[in-house]
Amino acid sequence: MTTVGLIGLGAMGSGMAASLRRAGHAVQVFDVRREVAEAFTNAGGTAHDSLASLGAACDVVVSVVVNAAQTESVLFGDGTTPGCAASMKPGSVFVMCSTVDPNWSVALESRLEVMGLRYVDAPISGGAAKAASGQMTMMTAGKPEAYALAEPFLSAMAAKVYKLGDSAGAGSKVKIINQLLAGVHIAAAAEAMALGLREGVDPAALYEVITHSAGNSWMFENRMAHVLAADYTPLSAVDIFVKDLGIVLDMARASKFPLPLSSTAHQMFMQASTAGFAKEDDSAVIKIFPGIELPKGKA
Repeated sequence: MTTVGLIGLGAMGSGMAASLRRAGHAVQVFDVRREVAEAFTNAGGTAHDSLASLGAACDVVVSVVVNAAQTESVLFGDGTTPGCAASMKPGSVFVMCSTVDPNWSVALESRLEVMGLRYVDAPISGGAAKAASGQMTMMTAGKPEAYALAEPFLSAMAAKVYKLGDSAGAGSKVKIINQLLAGVHIAAAAEAMALGLREGVDPAALYEVITHSAGNSWMFENRMAHVLAADYTPLSAVDIFVKDLGIVLDMARASKFPLPLSSTAHQMFMQASTAGFAKEDDSAVIKIFPGIELPKGKA
């Protein structure tokens, strides 16, 4: 019986682990917050107190951490604590769900192959609610033998599992392009709402009209609802788009490809971050616009 482990019980990872359990899998988990891992396993499954222990116990390890640096630590340790790669059995599969530089993902596949491990490049999209309901999207690439082990678990976590290539990199490239659009759309939505506020338009009325007009986007509808509610609780933080749009620009710069809208959006998120809104919801990028009074939400 193939066993699955999941590392990182944050907003996305906790929902993904719940989806795996709902599909009937006995999920083994690790999180640096021991109490979070133990709380998850109250309804079944196993919490491991080390990455090495989880790696040794599982045929498929799903990593849901923030970035490439954290993924490196999960796999290879941090210099004092070993990661999971050294203890994983030959032929086991590592599923990487972070948003990373595609070239780094390509190199990681080669590094794991040397260790006798298989790899699926599998960044995710959809947000915490879709992760919890098993309705998110996975943009994957990997060799057939890696899919053979991992596919039942991928299908349990996501409504859409796109197979984009038989080697690493393609999944991460598509995710980066998705992040280009997401970041630009949030920045444009904030700019539009800010202009409306500046011109004295009722923000609730503006929201109602735009969400039923051709100018609407999923990001306008979703993120400007946060602005109307004055709720900047970070479902996806400003600094996520500082990072992700930075990766977008790095990828394009390597091939000397111009991205004028992405560059502008990146600067807007950078400005919001340095102004003190780094950990707030990414809709807080609207706070960089001067001379506007933001909605205060319901009293």
